[in-house]
Formats: sequence, structure tokens, C-alpha cells
Amino acid sequence: MPARKRLLPDFLRAHIDDSSYARWLARKAASHLKRDRGRGYTGISGELYRDAIHAAVVRSEGRDAYTGEPLAWELLSQYNNVDSEAGRHEYKAGFALLPTVDHVHVGSPTSGFCICAWRTNDAKNDLPHEEFLALCARVLRHAGYSVHKDA
Repeated sequence: MPARKRLLPDFLRAHIDDSSYARWLARKAASHLKRDRGRGYTGISGELYRDAIHAAVVRSEGRDAYTGEPLAWELLSQYNNVDSEAGRHEYKAGFALLPTVDHVHVGSPTSGFCICAWRTNDAKNDLPHEEFLALCARVLRHAGYSVHKDA
């Protein structure tokens, strides 16, 4: 049997197995590929997206790229639409730290991916990174916090 091209990172071994990771990676790549082809992007492939998403997982070291929080990798492929309908907001809230794939910049499929929590991805939506940071700063200022960037 040939060796797998995209090995499960060591930091995920306690949370999921190789085959679950490979299935998740294939599904996420296919989903982003379909969306981006629908946006008219060309020169992209499933293999390119699987490689890019896997690289983002490795870079993440298991943490949300925007908040630094540890992600709940054991939740991969656990979301159930029927249970979600019954449990509504409370059910979805239990998946706040579910790892998701985010385009760093939505304007280009080659801009790269990062891994973040579902909650973070929902909040970021389609904003480019800098606009998301500016929004977060405005929210904090409105709530009475001082915001400054560390050197």
C-alpha cells in the first residue's frame, strides 16, 4: 500500500484517526473548489486545494488562526442537521470550536487558507483579514475597551 501524501499531523492523533482526517480534508477541498469554480476561478484542482488545506492544518498546530484558541478536532464530521433542527442555537453553540477552513482573502482562491473555529468563521464571514480586524477593534471600542496593536 502506498504511503499517504498528507499525513495526519501529530497534534491531531489524540483527536481523530487518519481515515477521518483524509475524508474531512477531501470534503473541505471539494466544497471550496465547487464554490470557487462557481465564482469563475480557473486553474484550480482538488489536489491543489487538499494540499493547501492540509498545509493550513499543519500551520495551525491545532489552534484558531485568529484567536489562538485550541480547536475541538474531535468534533470533525459530528454535526448532525436533524439534531441541529431540534436543538437550534444551543446545539450549534456546542460546535463553536469546530475547525473550519477560511480563505485568508476572499478575492483570490490562491490567497491561501487558514484554519479557524466555526464561530470565528461565522463572525469573519467574507471579510478580508484587515477588515475583520478593524471590525473587531470597533466592537471592542464600542464596548468600552482600549485597542492597540502590540509592537
